[in-house]
Amino acid sequence: MFPSRPFLARLARIPAPAILALSYSTLIVIGSVVLWLPVSTVEHVSFADALFTSASAVTVTGLVVVDPGSTFTFFGQAVIAFLIECGGLGLMTFATLVFSALGIQVGLPHRYILREDLNQTSIASLPRLVKTVLKVAFAFQAAGAVVLAFVFVPEFGWAQGLWYAVFHAISAFNNAGFALFPDSLSQWVGHPVVNLIVPTLFIIGGVGFIVLEDIWRQRGWRRLTAHSKITLAGTAILIVLPFLVFAALEWRNPQTLAELSTGDKLWASWFQAVTPRTAGFNTIPTGGMHDATTLMTMTLMLIGGGSTSTAGGIKVTTFFVLLLATIAFFRRRSTPHVFSRSIEAEDILKVLALVTISSLVIFTGIFIASISHDGEFLNLSFEVVSAFGTTGLSRGATTELDSIGRTVIILMMFLGRVGPLTLGFFLATRSAPRVRYPKGRIYLG
Repeated sequence: MFPSRPFLARLARIPAPAILALSYSTLIVIGSVVLWLPVSTVEHVSFADALFTSASAVTVTGLVVVDPGSTFTFFGQAVIAFLIECGGLGLMTFATLVFSALGIQVGLPHRYILREDLNQTSIASLPRLVKTVLKVAFAFQAAGAVVLAFVFVPEFGWAQGLWYAVFHAISAFNNAGFALFPDSLSQWVGHPVVNLIVPTLFIIGGVGFIVLEDIWRQRGWRRLTAHSKITLAGTAILIVLPFLVFAALEWRNPQTLAELSTGDKLWASWFQAVTPRTAGFNTIPTGGMHDATTLMTMTLMLIGGGSTSTAGGIKVTTFFVLLLATIAFFRRRSTPHVFSRSIEAEDILKVLALVTISSLVIFTGIFIASISHDGEFLNLSFEVVSAFGTTGLSRGATTELDSIGRTVIILMMFLGRVGPLTLGFFLATRSAPRVRYPKGRIYLG
């Protein structure tokens, strides 16, 4: 039975971000109840632990308070994978798929919600973008699972090996960071296949579906949009530079790289350089990193991946537009330029708003969490930034938090996933000023 017209009319009057946030909240609660059931667990878990796990899966974060591999049954792990898929690709993307399968046309109210879920400013090309999202996602996840099966099947057998391959392919592409091993992927610190396939999945998933569609249609660098060029160039810089810095800082650290062979050191440096961009897997103990490396990792977690991707953070384009605007200021240019394109002042204001709100949310989360948890400040800050960036890397503080601290982490994960979408709605809404005031001079610096 389909919804009545009066119901749809009332639904259309509700702001799209509110519906989106409610949808994610509902999915988290339903996931919590299912994960709490005896059929989902090997041994009983509290509802609080189930809620935390569900929130982490839906927000594709990867922070955990229990080991998913040993705590949950195959059914429970499948539920987590389903929650990751819904959270990573977007609830409205799946809803559109269901509507299309049933022959139901996606109406204007649903397109507005879908626009917010995919972080878009236009609704004209949404159906095409949804098809691209689904085709790319399932194709790369299937290919990744096939390749990973060659690693896991010989070691764990056909049934368990295939499931491990499928689960980690889903988790990697959606930048979730959930692993079914207690030490994440540390057992394969020097394994070429794992170190290539898993990062490939979360890099492609984190670049953004608009960029992937643009690459597929244009087939050449010169014809790509400015957005795609900034995303791809920024992603390359944020891969190469952290790789070199991580290797330089951790090469002689006995808690991370020092005990590995030269080849394994390079593989580990590569993996740990790309995983903070909201992927969340690790092949070395994150808690053993130097403070300088930890700060670099926190910065990468905050930046995140590309817009309209499975990754979190403030996004690569936001970070580089902020840098370009700063460079333009020191060069006394009124408008920043990049790749023969100018960046509008309105876009710069959006970037400033997003960075300001994100900073305030993170500082507030650290402040509240530090009140209830008297642990090492750097570790606590690392967990909060990881939660807001929906990364999932941890230095061990999450499992030590009390109920208040865990609530803060859940809120950070939720705001990190839904918050930028909600903010984008208000930034995309224009209103003409009723009164124009004379300019006032403000002295800065």
